[in-house]
Amino acid sequence: MQCSDCHINPGNIKEVSCVVCHTNPDTDNQHTGVNGYWYQDQACLACHPKGDKQDRFDHNTTAFPLTNAHIQVECKNCHQSGFKGTPTYCVSCHTNDFDGSVNPNHKNLGLSLDCASCHTTAPDWKPAKLDNHNQYYQLSGAHTAIAMDCAACHHGDYNNTPDNCAGCHLDDYNKTIDPNHKILQFSTDCASCHTENSWKPATFDHDGAYFPIYIGKHKGLWNECKDCHENPGNFKEFTCTGCHINPETDNQHTGVGGYFYNSQACFGCHPNGDKNDMFDHNATNFPLTGAHLQVDCKSCHTSGFKGTPTNCESCHLTDFNGSNNPNHVSLGLSTDCIMCHTTAPDWKPAKLDNHDQYYALTGAHISIKSDCAACHNGNYNNTPTDCEGCHMNDYNQTQNPKHLDLAFPKDCKMCHTTNPDWKPALFPIHDNYYVLTGAHLQIASDCAACHKGNYNNTPNTCEGCHINDYNQSGNPNHINLGLPTDCAMCHTTQSGWAPAQMPNHDAYYPLTGAHLTIATNCAACHNGNYNNTPNTCQGCHLNDYNQSGNPNHVTLGFLTDCALCHTTQAGWAPAQMPTHDTYYPLTGAHIQIASDCAACHNGNYNNTPNNCKGCHLTDYNTSTNPNHQNLGLPTDCAQCHTTNPGWEPALFPNHNNFYPLNGAHAQIANDCAICHNGNYNNTPNTCAGCHIDNYNQTSNPDHQSQQFPMDCASCHTETAWIPSTFNHNNYYPLTGAHASIADNCIICHNGNYSNTPNTCNGCHLTDYNQATNPNHNNLGFSHTCELCHTTAPGWAPASMPNHNNYWPLLGAHLSIANDCAACHNGNYNNTPTTCVGCHLDDYNQTTNPDHQTAQFPTDCSTCHTVNAWIPSTFNHDVLYFPIYSGKHKDEWNVCADCHTNSSNYNIFSCILCHEHNNKNEVDNQHNGVSGYSYNSNACYSCHPKGKK
Repeated sequence: MQCSDCHINPGNIKEVSCVVCHTNPDTDNQHTGVNGYWYQDQACLACHPKGDKQDRFDHNTTAFPLTNAHIQVECKNCHQSGFKGTPTYCVSCHTNDFDGSVNPNHKNLGLSLDCASCHTTAPDWKPAKLDNHNQYYQLSGAHTAIAMDCAACHHGDYNNTPDNCAGCHLDDYNKTIDPNHKILQFSTDCASCHTENSWKPATFDHDGAYFPIYIGKHKGLWNECKDCHENPGNFKEFTCTGCHINPETDNQHTGVGGYFYNSQACFGCHPNGDKNDMFDHNATNFPLTGAHLQVDCKSCHTSGFKGTPTNCESCHLTDFNGSNNPNHVSLGLSTDCIMCHTTAPDWKPAKLDNHDQYYALTGAHISIKSDCAACHNGNYNNTPTDCEGCHMNDYNQTQNPKHLDLAFPKDCKMCHTTNPDWKPALFPIHDNYYVLTGAHLQIASDCAACHKGNYNNTPNTCEGCHINDYNQSGNPNHINLGLPTDCAMCHTTQSGWAPAQMPNHDAYYPLTGAHLTIATNCAACHNGNYNNTPNTCQGCHLNDYNQSGNPNHVTLGFLTDCALCHTTQAGWAPAQMPTHDTYYPLTGAHIQIASDCAACHNGNYNNTPNNCKGCHLTDYNTSTNPNHQNLGLPTDCAQCHTTNPGWEPALFPNHNNFYPLNGAHAQIANDCAICHNGNYNNTPNTCAGCHIDNYNQTSNPDHQSQQFPMDCASCHTETAWIPSTFNHNNYYPLTGAHASIADNCIICHNGNYSNTPNTCNGCHLTDYNQATNPNHNNLGFSHTCELCHTTAPGWAPASMPNHNNYWPLLGAHLSIANDCAACHNGNYNNTPTTCVGCHLDDYNQTTNPDHQTAQFPTDCSTCHTVNAWIPSTFNHDVLYFPIYSGKHKDEWNVCADCHTNSSNYNIFSCILCHEHNNKNEVDNQHNGVSGYSYNSNACYSCHPKGKK
């Protein structure tokens, strides 16, 4: 033997290999039932540091004895890097437990990383303690008694436990009635009166907070609370009159203003309980004056003396609401009584400083400002605020002018101010009776010019004042021509009667067009003489006819009746030529310019072209949508266009030269805008170019999320979207049973192509749930069907790759891993998971040794491996009797040395060896031993370990 047999790494003599010699499965078998066993070199050396199989390592002799949950942990879980230097502090293994704790959150609370400071090694970390609880909340007094009863305060939640008294004791606060803490509004800070030892005794600063009873006049005059507080349910109620009784108390207060026999009144005047400590109202911020001097205290202090309001409306709101002369509420007067009233009785005298807010006092009204009765007459509710309310008699009695007869408005201020005698006065509504304009406007302020001091019979017609002007007119002579005497028909009110108009001029000659522009320039036609003016076109315009050159009317023999072609518009334009179709028919857009000769003739009526391009070549050359030149379209516009405006509608007979219109496109061949949208240059020639919205908006299936190709033609035709083709295998291969329904989309998609599942359980969850042999739900099988099944029909054949999760297939079991029937016999629900469940017959039929007779355990794995029944191990020393150790080691050769009956291993013999030549010697050795019997079973009963 040499060093390299164990030290296989010559570069590191510290590396030792045990497993080179101690190979598996022999080593595994030898350690059956050894807790924490680990087939690893370091593990061998850790348990057998002396190389002796009996020299078993005892962890409890180290600085880290194994207790509770640690006993169940395998060595390799802690000794991940060997057995030297393995840390012994908790957090080295339990950091994740510390960080993941939530109740309480150890990290947030800054708890110690030394788990042992709170926990033992018991499973689930329970029970636990918190020795430094006072760092978070001081446990003293009554709390000390429940220091170990965490649930008493935390109730299972260690994160949100309150740290103030009321947080836990609010029910105690609410239920306490002697005294009633809620009604008295005691502080919820329990510590202000109570200690943590118990609720009683409690402290309460009665003298400072309420009334002196431990000092002053009342010291020693009471025994218990109920002497003053007769109602234990409400300590706000108290009595003074229980001790201070009448008539003595009344006599003591004779002549005291506002006195009334009431406990609250006693406290109001004697807050410190001293008769000499009399309350002085005038020392407060509400001195008593006027009518307040006569009022009893109880009239204002209806609810005690604390918090009595000092604003008027608090006591006098009923007076305010009940006032009716004036009605304060309806007038919206201020509820601050002192704005108008003093404290004098009956509210008098009163003033209204903001009278102008309701009615401004100006002019003659100022002189009666302090004489309220002058206007109100003792009634302040219905006093009118308009002029006629007071001055109707003045209105009715006015004679010049008669306001009543003329129905002047009754709103005096329209003409008058509040100045005395109604003067000066205006008449802003003069236009309602007679409009003052022109020359009349100049005398608008000179009433006498027209009225002459009489405002009742002034005429309101022109001739009423101007009949002399009418009679004396000569050019024209109004009387001879029978013109109306209503001057306003021709004249305005401007001075000199000019300008004038003749609204019935059309009765003599209609004034239209250019004539209309000179309708008020009578001299333009009449030249100052209004007789014998011609009424035909040529009568005035013959020179224009003779001098026309483009076209030459005389040469062309046009009629002198200008109205045949021209209107009366200035410049003879627009003009028309009713016989134009003789030269060129005017249709479509040409009709719109039939009267705009210059549009085509450009001022020259000779040599005008009569073909399209003759006028529209520029339109052709500058067209961009589409670009006619680039596309080489013909210059004969009529091939595509009519004469309709905007060149629309247009045809494109050779569209197929650019893009064939087939299928659904043929149906819209004449609706250019559907595809071109007004742009004929960049119209796409791919499906997606026009139908990308259809692609994006399609949700069944969602083309975008599925990343379908944008080449619509790969699935669709031009005829319609449906029916369509689809390479399903690009998204989900259709194999096995799926291949048989490849053409029946509805079976899987149900008309919805967006949310069709692509996992087995998405469609087959019902099959999973209904599976009974085995029951997939009960066994918690994975929903990923393909782990066990293919897509072949009937789910068969199937595999069980994770069989070891339920029963490890090792040793001899591995050879039948694919022969499910060998164990399951067609039933996958009740297959046993114990050795004896399948091998009971083997157990019963074994005779060497007879397992039944020997009552061997039915847990086959205690002696056998799953590789084969033989070789097997049998821990005779532990289960029955030490024969491999102790006194009997090496004292036997075969089982039959002790077990004399090979058919029944329960029968054994001790006296075959321990006969000591005769029974007497053995008897003598046991002299005085109670119950001694010379019998093998008796030997075993007294010496179960084989020691004397």
